[in-house]
Amino acid sequence: MSSPVNTQWIDIAPGFGGCLALPPAGRGPGLVLFQEIFGVNEHIRTVAEQYALDGFVVLAPDVFWRQAPRVELGYEGADRERAFGLMQAYAPEQALADITASVSALRARPEVGTARVGAFGYCMGGRLAYLAAATTDVEAAVAFYGGGIHTQLDRAAAIRCPVQFHYAGTDDHIPPAAVESVRQAMHGKPAELHVYPGAMHGFNCWARGSYHAASAALAHGRATAFLAATLF
Repeated sequence: MSSPVNTQWIDIAPGFGGCLALPPAGRGPGLVLFQEIFGVNEHIRTVAEQYALDGFVVLAPDVFWRQAPRVELGYEGADRERAFGLMQAYAPEQALADITASVSALRARPEVGTARVGAFGYCMGGRLAYLAAATTDVEAAVAFYGGGIHTQLDRAAAIRCPVQFHYAGTDDHIPPAAVESVRQAMHGKPAELHVYPGAMHGFNCWARGSYHAASAALAHGRATAFLAATLF
């Protein structure tokens, strides 16, 4: 039996592509899925299919296209070192350009049409989803353990759309003080912030040692309900 989700690689801009996953209905609200530092790898493509099954048209842009087009990396050893190198070489102005291009490309897809568009992502991608909320016209954003958001809280004032944050209770990359600073910066805005006790950074990824099934399932349910309420 073939998958009810159709996936294909599409062009976003010259040289810049992404993986598009279409829902069984063939059309629906759009979601830009921003990758972790490990590329549009098997995990990210599977997440795209997961949310496509939930009814969304999902686009996962290959944001390291300038340095390493369509790179797919693992989570340990040399792959992990290379991933951090790619992230460090990814300039802020490049990230903002890629965010804008990705949102525009998804809005232009006939499978999305006049439907709403949101953004979500994991780790580095969580930060990019937050920046999408602050710098584009997305109607919702979800950030899973978004590294570095707490260093860009000056952008929070520009956010008008609903935003949902998911953080691990034990995170070597994002200390509790950083989470609290995000909570305070978003006070008074249409925002939710969830912390998962017992979970570590990367808890959604089943290919990592930090995978925490209970937290991943709860976060997916919360994110799906949030995105359905804001985008459908």
